[in-house]
Order: sequence, then structure tokens, then C-alpha cells
Amino acid sequence: MSGWLYLHLRAIAQALVRLARHPLGTLLSALVVGIALSLPAAGYLLLDNIGSLARGVSGTPEISLFLVQEATDADIAAIEKRLGGDDMVASFRHVSRDEALRQLEKGGLGDVLGGLASNPLPDAFVVNVRGDDPGNYESMQARFREWDKVEHVQLDSAWVQRLHALLGLGKSAVLLLAGLLGFALVIVTFNTIRLHILTQRHEIDVSRLLGATDPFIRRPFYWFGSLQGLLGGLVALGTVWLTIEALSAPVESLAVTYGAVFALSGPDLKQSAAILGFAAFLGWLGSAISVRRHLAERMR
Repeated sequence: MSGWLYLHLRAIAQALVRLARHPLGTLLSALVVGIALSLPAAGYLLLDNIGSLARGVSGTPEISLFLVQEATDADIAAIEKRLGGDDMVASFRHVSRDEALRQLEKGGLGDVLGGLASNPLPDAFVVNVRGDDPGNYESMQARFREWDKVEHVQLDSAWVQRLHALLGLGKSAVLLLAGLLGFALVIVTFNTIRLHILTQRHEIDVSRLLGATDPFIRRPFYWFGSLQGLLGGLVALGTVWLTIEALSAPVESLAVTYGAVFALSGPDLKQSAAILGFAAFLGWLGSAISVRRHLAERMR
């Protein structure tokens, strides 16, 4: 075993012993960190789920291409070929003039349309665009308008823009909250490590007299803060899962009223790793600041 790995394993063991010596304090610190981190984590996940629910309820936005009245079968086939070869087009369907007329008649306009000498409706295509970025819909709409034999392009993307704006605002607020709470947790870890340094100041002085280097002294405190943050991250994950479970039934009931099938989803593997990593980093950061400051003071 290399000396570097041995030193870190030894520091981890010392940090675990210190955590186990004060189980109540360790538990309370983990709860403070976990509950604080669970607020932005749960908020971010709920925003993701709400976005999925809103898109499922509202449906996928579509672009309608209305052709000129004199469009021939060859013109229709040419547009079908262009749509089929466009990488940004997820799917499309052709709505013929006769089909559109039948749909209007079924909608209760049969008496009005029956008095017309000819079918006034044009052939049309209904297009689904890949992705849900509002910018894609705007650019596709502008491109379709330039196509030959296309008289009008209709896009109703206002709800997409509002949805993205609201979700973006919510996620920005959640990230700001995470930053503020993270700063508070660094302060909590800072004070916790400070107390440990004060209670072990004689051991630190003796270690220095025996030739211990600063990295050797600092390493157990770094791991102590990181492990304490990691425990808080586990508490945060548990709190998030409990929140998801508590809200699953009401959200499913709400989705049913809109004729949709929807279930809240908890954090996936990457999101869970991000929460744990962020919590461990906050613990390490607080301990690093505290150790460097208070050990430097003792050397004066």
C-alpha cells in the first residue's frame, strides 16, 4: 500500500472515530445539513416534474403548414419529401382538403359548409419539431414560410415560452437558495471544526513537537468535514424521497383530472451523486477554511 493511500485511510479512520464519539452531535449536524440541502434539491426536482407534467397535459406544440389552393399532388409530394429529409422534423402528417372539411362538418359546421359551392380549405401539414426549445419552433416557422407553395404557417408556442420562462425562473431561484444555504452550511462546518481544533489543541501542539507536518495534522479534519457533509447529503436524499412519496398520490390525482397519466420521479443516479458530492464539498470547504485559519493562529 502506498504511503499516500495509507495516510488518507488513517485520516478517514480518525475522522470516523471522532464522529462516533459524539453520536448525538453527529446526528444533529447531519440533520441540519440534510434538511437545508433538501429544500433546493426537492425544489429543483419538483420543477423538473412539473415541467414534464405541464408538457404532458398541454401536449406537444405543432406547426401547421397551409398550402396554396392551387397546390397539386406533385407539390404535396415535394413538401412531404422536404419534411421527411429535415433533421429537425420529428414527425409530420398530411391533412388533405377533404379530410379537413369532414372534420369541420363533424364539429357542427355542416349546415354552413353545405351551402358552399366548393371546398375552400387548403391542404395542410401538421409538423412536430424535435426538442422543446422555443427557439427551434421560431426558426422552423421562419424556414417553412420560405418554402414554395406554402401560403401560411401557424405556430402556437406562447405556452412553451411561458413554461420555459417560469421553469427557468424557478430553477434560478432554487440555485440561488442552494448557494445561500450552502454558504450557511460552510459556516456551520467552520464552527464545528473550530471547536474540534480547540478541544484537541494540546494534541496538535504535541504532534508538531514530534515533527508532524501541517498536511498530516489537517488531513483528519478535512475528512471529518467531508464525511459530516456526506452524512448530511444522505439525510437530504432521504428527505427528498419522503417528499416525493408524500406528494405522489395528490399529483397523480391531479393528472387524472386532466386525462393524463403521470407519476413523480425521484432523483436519478447522477442527481443523487450530485447532491452527495455537493454536500461533501461544502463540508470539506468549511473544514479547510477553519483548519487553515485556526492552525495558522496557533503558529503565531
